[in-house]
Amino acid sequence: MIVAKVGGSLYDWPALGQTLRAWLAEQSEPVLLFPGGGAAADVVRAWDRVHSLGEEVAHWLAIRSLSLAARFLQLLLPELPVVESPMPGILDPYAYFRNPPRDRGGSPPHLWSVTSDSLALWVAIQSKASKLVLLKSADAPAGDWSEAGYVDGHFAELRSEAKVRVEAVNLRKQLGEPTVSTGG
Repeated sequence: MIVAKVGGSLYDWPALGQTLRAWLAEQSEPVLLFPGGGAAADVVRAWDRVHSLGEEVAHWLAIRSLSLAARFLQLLLPELPVVESPMPGILDPYAYFRNPPRDRGGSPPHLWSVTSDSLALWVAIQSKASKLVLLKSADAPAGDWSEAGYVDGHFAELRSEAKVRVEAVNLRKQLGEPTVSTGG
């Protein structure tokens, strides 16, 4: 199975549904979509700044916002079910992370430095996916992706331990020739 994280930066793109459907059709393995946070997670960040909610509380609210994003993706791709465990479909991250089975080794830290990129990598590692594909609005930079701000700092730490191949695709280029990078 492939885990594909759909970046929240794609949510304002009118061609997202059709382009994502075309990308899914090109895959040779079943795909589990992991929703990024986008504007909903940004609202939680703003609440935390204003009200000092605390990192762990705010991070759990942000993970709940990923569930909203999962439902949004299902509106675009109604043929895909929203799932609570790693199987083809669209993952509800809150349902997945709220009660982690012991055999998954717990859950990642609940800090703002752990974004949906790292959460998706965590799911890919724990589910023994063949690869993680980061579907984003920008090409991956050369060199260290974390240092360039393309992914969060925790991502590099997780990736160093992972046996999961990681690729990045600028999905907005999918209508032409996609840019795929395995750097970082």
